[in-house]
Amino acid sequence: MPRSRPDPELLAEARETTERVARTFAIACRLLPAGVREDVYLLYLAFRGLDDLVDQGDPAAGARLEAVEAWTRGAPGSSQESHIFEQVATRRALPREAVRDFCAGMRDDLAARPIETEADLDRYCYRVAGTVGLVMAGVLGTRRAGAERQAVALGMAMQRTNILRDIDEDLAEGRVYLARETLDRLGSAAPGARELLLRDQIARADALYEEGAAGVPALVHGRRAVAAAAAMYREILRQIEREGYGREPGRAVVPRRRRFAIAARRAIVL
Repeated sequence: MPRSRPDPELLAEARETTERVARTFAIACRLLPAGVREDVYLLYLAFRGLDDLVDQGDPAAGARLEAVEAWTRGAPGSSQESHIFEQVATRRALPREAVRDFCAGMRDDLAARPIETEADLDRYCYRVAGTVGLVMAGVLGTRRAGAERQAVALGMAMQRTNILRDIDEDLAEGRVYLARETLDRLGSAAPGARELLLRDQIARADALYEEGAAGVPALVHGRRAVAAAAAMYREILRQIEREGYGREPGRAVVPRRRRFAIAARRAIVL
């Protein structure tokens, strides 16, 4: 029986959203096989749509999460996001429990659940990003046991990177995604006073990248794309270091030319 094809209009929206909002991720997506790439675009649209609703405090966020949670329990899709998961699941092995855990992470954000310990932060990073790694492993396929755990580690590494990159933006909006115990131990997250904090957090993220990278060869599809995405995201940590560990406020940005060069090198290696 032939696999269903994605809806062309929805796919066009998904591709445009990925290329507009997630430029680093979009570079890596170009290295994916065409059919897989289409489903990855769609999944990005679903995950990003839920995340944006929650970040913006949209009154519809709760209902849209509930629709996806219902899909994970076997109900038919009743929102754009749940329809996407439903359709992609006809072509790929999507782990529904991981999608349900992602929704739990979104609900943590809606409730402004405090992050007191590094264990709390790990749990949060698993829910909002490690789960995405699990879903991507389901889409790309794995060759051996343990690869799913490494996919989770890579997703968590990327989320920790996002947190460090966006410290000032989050602080300006009254949000803190760093563990209170670590802030108390290593000092402020304010510009010019956070080198010890960032050194500690970068080391934690680097360890997760190492674990995640070990799982890339176990993927059936998309090894070059995942390796390129990981390398480009990890370079944000190196950019933070080059800029003096937050000596000045602002987001660390890796120049586009360097991102392309990194992606090209990783593609050649694999």
